[in-house]
Amino acid sequence: MMKIKYVFAALFFVSSALVFAQETETKKEPGHTNQSKFRQLYQEFATPNTYRSASGTPGPDYYQQQADYKMDITLDDRNARIYGEETITYYNNSPDDLEYLWVQLDQNVRAKDSKSPLRNGGGVPLAYRTGSFTGEYMTEPFDGGFNIEYVRDASGKPIPYTINQTMMRVNIAEPLKSGSSISFSIKWWYNIPDHTVNRARSGFEYFPKDGNRAYVIAQFFPRMAVYSDVEGWQNHQFWGSGEFALPFGNYDVNITVPADHVLDATGVLQNRKEVFSKEMMKRYEQAKKSYDKPVIIVTQEEAEAAEKGFSEKTKTWKFRAENVRDYGFATSRKFIWDMQAVKIGGKDVMAVSLYPKEGNPLWEEYSTKAVASTLKTYSSHTFDYPYHKAISVHAKNQGMEYPMICWNYGRPNEDGTYSDRVKYGMISVIIHEVGHNFFPMIVNSDERQWGWMDEGLDTFMQYLAEQEFGETFPEAISPDEKYPSRRGDPSKIVPYMAGDQSTISPIMSNPENVYQLGPNAYAKPATALNILRETVMGRELFDHAFKTYAQRWKFKHPTPEDFFRTMEDASAVDLDWFWRSWFYTTDYVDIGVKGVKKYYVSDKPTAEMREYMAANNITEDQLPPLVYLAEEDSEDFDPELKGKSPTEISQPLKAFMMDNMTEQERAQVQEPKYFYQVTFDKPGGIPMPLIVEYTYADGTTEQVTYPPEIWRKNDDEVSRVISSQKELVGIVVDPKAETADIDTTNNSWPKKDQPSEFDQFKENIKGK
Repeated sequence: MMKIKYVFAALFFVSSALVFAQETETKKEPGHTNQSKFRQLYQEFATPNTYRSASGTPGPDYYQQQADYKMDITLDDRNARIYGEETITYYNNSPDDLEYLWVQLDQNVRAKDSKSPLRNGGGVPLAYRTGSFTGEYMTEPFDGGFNIEYVRDASGKPIPYTINQTMMRVNIAEPLKSGSSISFSIKWWYNIPDHTVNRARSGFEYFPKDGNRAYVIAQFFPRMAVYSDVEGWQNHQFWGSGEFALPFGNYDVNITVPADHVLDATGVLQNRKEVFSKEMMKRYEQAKKSYDKPVIIVTQEEAEAAEKGFSEKTKTWKFRAENVRDYGFATSRKFIWDMQAVKIGGKDVMAVSLYPKEGNPLWEEYSTKAVASTLKTYSSHTFDYPYHKAISVHAKNQGMEYPMICWNYGRPNEDGTYSDRVKYGMISVIIHEVGHNFFPMIVNSDERQWGWMDEGLDTFMQYLAEQEFGETFPEAISPDEKYPSRRGDPSKIVPYMAGDQSTISPIMSNPENVYQLGPNAYAKPATALNILRETVMGRELFDHAFKTYAQRWKFKHPTPEDFFRTMEDASAVDLDWFWRSWFYTTDYVDIGVKGVKKYYVSDKPTAEMREYMAANNITEDQLPPLVYLAEEDSEDFDPELKGKSPTEISQPLKAFMMDNMTEQERAQVQEPKYFYQVTFDKPGGIPMPLIVEYTYADGTTEQVTYPPEIWRKNDDEVSRVISSQKELVGIVVDPKAETADIDTTNNSWPKKDQPSEFDQFKENIKGK
């Protein structure tokens, strides 16, 4: 054993001396701060406190406010106008006394004097779509926005208020003490916009053939803003892109509409027998027991008959919703209505669809199936869906979400035919919008500040749900194909990440300030999480951590740091390098093979070793027996070395084996005949696992995944020594395109003359 220790000690001495010599030379360079991608995120993260812990859990003093609403809403169908009265009871659970309250007036983004249309610069484009040109220059601005008739306290006395664009400050008489509550009332009305114009998030679509409107109504009432430990009042203006930050609460809502309308909304319908016909009640009872297919509650024939009338009578639908953060409803005499029961965690949930005849036959075939499938997939990866129903409503060019209800696009041609693009687009948007029930309707992130926390996480889950939908309903997709997801696969994000850096923002940006919201808030975070699950962490670790995050923060207000910390806390995987690279920068992935050198074993010092010995006055007899690798075709290389085993050439190695190994151990030793130094470089800024496929002369392959930490000491390039009994003939980095590498021309050795994936993309879109 003494010889083993002697050899290892000598080798350590030599290698340490070489490193010291290199470090001594670099001391002439100026100093620098820690620029390693692998440094911890302490500078970026807020200091943990009693509200939010370092592990990513809510702290012992975590709190959140509550806002309860009682509303009476009337829809004036002839004039497309909404009237409303609400009483808000606001509970101050924070440790702070509040001098005033902030209420959101999102409809004011459509007021005539709104600043939203003035916030963007720009000149004359190459061309306008006709609709855009007309809307921009040839029409009067829509007369939208809330008309506030009064704000009153519980005794009916007026409360002064100040409106600043889409925010209203309610100037309460006395500070609202910590632990107390206040009730106040607001009365308002507004003109409902045509949501097909400028893609309003809610409103109506007018059908000129029958003179009817279909309404999808949200952001229709003054809503309390969030007050939290993170930034106090979240009263950032609603400009149009950044969505909504809202507290949870309970809702009692009465909605009065024409008597011939069909309506559904957030919450449990309280007076079903009053608003349903006997036949509808019978069908509803059947739907509650139908787990394999939807039951039609209102048929197409009945909807078409209703289209021909216009009732002057009204009907009031009464709903109760508990622990929701928002409210929405849809109503029309045009709606067909179907429902199906879904078993989620031992209880029944109703999957529901509302659609006019213009949506058929596509909607009757696939909408409720997509709702049911989504609830199952999301529940399995997060928590059991807690509400009693999930509704998909057909609306032209829409894709918006609210608790228990959402609007979705996907319209066949007038003759009922439709393309695969329309079909998959409809199924995907339904999955996405129904999935928003989980993020952010329950895991209630701040959409106004961090758009990716709802859109990115939901798009990632959408990808999983789409693939499972294809497995559950194989008849819905083309034979022998997987579901054609538009986002999620690493290759799909390459064109964006390889694009012009002047029009790319980090994911950790406010949604109002990014150049390309779709790639930034939806596609890139979804792709990052997919890579994290499949390539960096592995499914088992990722799925456990992701579910832990969802369960820790359901019905609470998480921040990005709560997500990042939980993913590490529940997996024991240090991911600071990943969050920094993917979320805080606009770096991209580009890893390649820089070069390959072939070596043979020798027992003679190499030229580099002789130079080192001379510089340090070391003679050969002062060194222990050492083994050297001589580069092929270098001055150290002896052609007779080729093809011989290490012990045939290196006497020190042979003596070491003979003296320190048993006969059985020597018999088990694999003696490599080939040695290679492979150097990998990283032109891109993002460190990733180095996934390498080695191909040998006998046709066999071997895949090795080096952890991302291989880049921790050299962010530019790294070398590995490969020993083998077989000749190495080929190397491919990222052979299955798992890392969103933007340039694959440098991924192979010998280098292949092929365009990169991004070059192919650019070629494919020429002329389109």
